[in-house]
Amino acid sequence: MANFFTDNRELKFHLHHPLMEKIVQLKERDFSFKDEFKFAPFDFEDAMDNYERVLEIAGEICGEIIAPNAESVDADGPQVVDGRVIYAAGTKENLKALSQAGLMGMSLPYKYEGLNFPIVPYIMAADIVSRADAGFVNIWGLQDCAETINEFASDEQKEKYLPRVCRNDTMAMDLTEPDAGSDLQAVQLKATWSEEKKTWLLNGVKRFITNGDGDISLVLARSEPGTKDGRGLSMFIYDKQNGGVTVRRIENKMGIIGSPTCELVFKNAHAELVGSRKLGLIKYVMALMNGARLGIAAQSVGISEAAYREALEYAKERIQFGKSIIRFPAVFEMLSTMKAKLDASRTLLYETARFVDVYKTWQHIAKERTLEKEERDEMKFYQKLADIFTPLVKGMSSEFSNEIAYDAVQIHGGSGFMKDYPVERIYRDARITSIYEGTTQLQVVAAIRGVTTGGYLERIRYYESQKVSPKLEYLKRSLIILTDEYEQAVKKVTSADDNEFVDFHARRLVEMAGHIIMSYLLLNDSNRDEMFLRSTQNYITFAKTQVKAHAEFIRVSELSDLGNYKFEL
Repeated sequence: MANFFTDNRELKFHLHHPLMEKIVQLKERDFSFKDEFKFAPFDFEDAMDNYERVLEIAGEICGEIIAPNAESVDADGPQVVDGRVIYAAGTKENLKALSQAGLMGMSLPYKYEGLNFPIVPYIMAADIVSRADAGFVNIWGLQDCAETINEFASDEQKEKYLPRVCRNDTMAMDLTEPDAGSDLQAVQLKATWSEEKKTWLLNGVKRFITNGDGDISLVLARSEPGTKDGRGLSMFIYDKQNGGVTVRRIENKMGIIGSPTCELVFKNAHAELVGSRKLGLIKYVMALMNGARLGIAAQSVGISEAAYREALEYAKERIQFGKSIIRFPAVFEMLSTMKAKLDASRTLLYETARFVDVYKTWQHIAKERTLEKEERDEMKFYQKLADIFTPLVKGMSSEFSNEIAYDAVQIHGGSGFMKDYPVERIYRDARITSIYEGTTQLQVVAAIRGVTTGGYLERIRYYESQKVSPKLEYLKRSLIILTDEYEQAVKKVTSADDNEFVDFHARRLVEMAGHIIMSYLLLNDSNRDEMFLRSTQNYITFAKTQVKAHAEFIRVSELSDLGNYKFEL
């Protein structure tokens, strides 16, 4: 039987990272939950065993149900009937299987019927589901919207909505509008308080809403009349059971077809305010988007896994000129680079997830008791890391997902262009990853702070300080040289004291940092397990070419050169 967890030993390796002991101890409150909740683990080993067993179930469902359904879901897609979304038959089967297995609300607390899992195993499940069907993960994976409710909503709202998510209710986040895509400050959907009905009423249109007809939605709306910026926006919970929202249409998309991307019309839709007014964009959406970006990174890694496996299998089986095409240097080099990019993306994904786990758990503990100074300092330390690593992993992994899917089609040749092979669908699904939840260009805008503040360099120096076996020292020395080149490039750009010059080189600088960080993470993985050695060697070779090319471009660049790139309008 196919199992997408047990057939991938890299997943178990990342699940058993040394930092997981601290994460689990914090998440389980030193295992005090065992006295109150029947399924709470009694120690670290018991918790890890729970995670593995659940991930094995997820892996089996993905291998036996979701992956086989992917082609029919892509062909059939969802439909709109009387203003409501009707999922494809395969999507309904997928949701039923995961719901019956208890894989909804994985990271939510026990008291709301959740599994109380850390972010790492939840993201690992998203990785696995994405490999099976990248479109479907946009329905199942939106359960992470419930984290925003758990973090910011009232106790009454948590008790009302979170158990529903754990049972099987789907979610959506209704942010974008026809004139407010990346610029969410331009949101115009109106939220008006009705004294008569004692509720908020929402009116307007939302567009490009993933799983827009979900059972429970988080809606960004303008609650302050006369305002035009983010300070007039608040966050609301909309419950589909109350009516007031109709699906005008489902977008006709290139990929992720099984996931309905909707245009919604709100007409006096009842809604509940989340937290405080005016903080919808400034506070709540930022937290929501960071979670979503980590989810897209997991989706990107799952797509990369699927694309690589399809290409590898085809290259082994396809005979040309009397031998399998995998034996041709041009092909085995492509496959080796694809695997290196996949392993690099995955190690950055789980490093970021661990950072998020630690700081988020401390945040929840801080609501239960006053943190000690050392605890507050640790929370802030990991939050800073999560803030700079989240846009980095979303940007790098989504770009690699597109590159790996592209190469997978190329290895298939003409066959890859045909719908007879899964890579055609995988290639289409990959394209959106570098666009939604913030384009790669917007990830660079967020990530450049890690460059200019020295955050990335500080973390690189930390990785550099970690001991590796003597046989890996030559790889480490090459990374030390690359780091020096990166440091010089940062100094060159920032010393110009010109924001436009920094913006011009921002992507180059962020990618340089990303390549070095991913190389170090792979090096440390190889130090723990030799299965990563080949990918580490190949990725560092690749990273050298990228970092040196960016460094040289920056070295010869001058502030006066900017005019050569500006368009005359």
